[in-house]
Amino acid sequence: MPPQEKMPETGSSQECETQLELQCNGYTNGAFVPDNGTVKEEKKDEKDEKGFEFDDLLPHIGEFGMYQKILFLMMIPFSFFVAWVYFTQIFITIIPEQHWCWVPELANMTVDERIALAIPQGADGSLEKCQMYDVNFTEVVRNKIPVNTSWPTTSCKNGWEYNYTEVPYSSIATEQNWVCENSALPHTAQSIFFCGAILGGLVFGWIADRFGRIPALVGTNLVGFVGGIATAFCSAFWTFCLCRFLVGMAFDNCFTMMYILVLEYVGPKWRTFVANMSIAIFFTFAASILPWIAYYLADWKMLCYVTSAPLALAIITPWLVPESARWLVSQGKFDKAIGILRKFQRINKTKVEEETYNKFKASCLKTQKEEEMDKAYTVFDLFKTPRLRKITLLLIVMWMAISLVFDGHVRNVGSLGLDIFLTFTIASATEFPADTFLTLVLDVWGRRWLACGSMVLSGIFSLLATTVPYGVPSAALAIMGRFAVNISYNIGLQYAAELLPTVVRAQGVALIHIMGYVASILAPFVVYLANISVDLPLLILGVLGIVGGILALFLPETLDQELPQTLQDGENFGMGQKIWDFPCIKKNVDDEKASKFRRSSSRRSSMRASFRGEIRSSMINRSSIRSRKSICIPENQIA
Repeated sequence: MPPQEKMPETGSSQECETQLELQCNGYTNGAFVPDNGTVKEEKKDEKDEKGFEFDDLLPHIGEFGMYQKILFLMMIPFSFFVAWVYFTQIFITIIPEQHWCWVPELANMTVDERIALAIPQGADGSLEKCQMYDVNFTEVVRNKIPVNTSWPTTSCKNGWEYNYTEVPYSSIATEQNWVCENSALPHTAQSIFFCGAILGGLVFGWIADRFGRIPALVGTNLVGFVGGIATAFCSAFWTFCLCRFLVGMAFDNCFTMMYILVLEYVGPKWRTFVANMSIAIFFTFAASILPWIAYYLADWKMLCYVTSAPLALAIITPWLVPESARWLVSQGKFDKAIGILRKFQRINKTKVEEETYNKFKASCLKTQKEEEMDKAYTVFDLFKTPRLRKITLLLIVMWMAISLVFDGHVRNVGSLGLDIFLTFTIASATEFPADTFLTLVLDVWGRRWLACGSMVLSGIFSLLATTVPYGVPSAALAIMGRFAVNISYNIGLQYAAELLPTVVRAQGVALIHIMGYVASILAPFVVYLANISVDLPLLILGVLGIVGGILALFLPETLDQELPQTLQDGENFGMGQKIWDFPCIKKNVDDEKASKFRRSSSRRSSMRASFRGEIRSSMINRSSIRSRKSICIPENQIA
């Protein structure tokens, strides 16, 4: 048996590492989970030996008091930042559906006269976007020669004209004529945006680990500010790509750092509300109003200023938002952490005994004194055993499918045959019911079948959209597909965090997160296929949705299960489950297991919110706990 699979003895370094990480993330509650997966409640009079966890302090200072409510409202600007960073590029590279070759010799004619004389029609009666008649138009106008459809044609020689009726402003794409042979350039720039997101996650994740969450939050927003403002000054494709790369570096982390900070300070029973409603309300509202900001401004450069300048407000964050107390503890800065908690106490008008802080500090000091002896686990450990390797690969492929389908639906709204501003708003608004629905059913129906069902439904709706008339029927089905994949997206990474063993969880989720960005790089090119056929993107998104959903059935269910801690736990997790098992109709377990599940379920909502907070910026926590110390609990201290 390989060394990493061996069951550690009681009090060993591996057991210590597991227990410490659970404590640091707040996933235990007066209970110790040994390697055999059996939860043993500690004796009440021995709790001091175990240590006073961070979540044990929250009921004393207030779980959702005045200060937490203020922090919750402070998430609003950062929700706007991430929505605008993600979606603005759609509206600064927008191209009107109707465009045709510009013929300067016909400048004195009306638009209809120019089109009738110079632009050939396709077999379906639509205007050719990239072809014009190859004749001497000066001679044609002088001699009043009528149009002849047998005239030879050529590609556009002098640029293009655009119909600004539906899209009432020019974009950088129309100013630079990124159409016809250059029509792939806006999609290439969008892919480069996601390349920046990969680098940004790594860079600002390291900054968050090394210097704290607040410096990372300020830094990522300032980079987005610089890249967004600089975008307005671009006049060439590659300078535009460089600026969008910088903006991409801010994507996700410009909100997630704040998201995690707030979740850390909110009590367990409120985390589900904060985690979901911050996305469902704030992010959805920001995304839904963005098209109308673009429509009202009617200037792509001004849109860059309006959506990028607010990111500079992040510079005042250190004076408004406290640093992560969990991070301060991990760095040995116990007094600073306690100082922040005292501020919560003061603003929430609660009373905390000095003994409570002393117990917390003593626990932290003890953690620092005992040296970590166990080996440092890496993400490669996930691939050393067959079953854990299969689970990891399935999670990667499933998340890549979810990411590609989600981003594909986001960017395909311009190919649905309706007003893009209205269509985008309706599609974005589906995030609210999706998040609300997920909050109600996820802990009842479980992860596996809900992930499968939502992805398969997304695929079915996408495929059906190709079988109905183009326009309202097709767009309605495509938006239903977007609604379904919203649900899948919010399940995906949480599912990964619950399936992967504790010792490599952060690194494993980070890997999956990055692979999702890799898939998103391909999404703009899937949407580009609409230039060949408007049905192609939906066909691809439909097939990927169905395949990704079916793959979810081959993963174990995590609802009401003790989460894997060691690599061996991960290898054995879910071995007794069957593919057709469904939590709602599963037979009652024996009293002992039911009791264990109730203890697990009592914290499931808070764990789910904590996971979501952790995984939306998983690279913040990717470094292992090898640089920390751990607490070992002797066997005689466990009841």
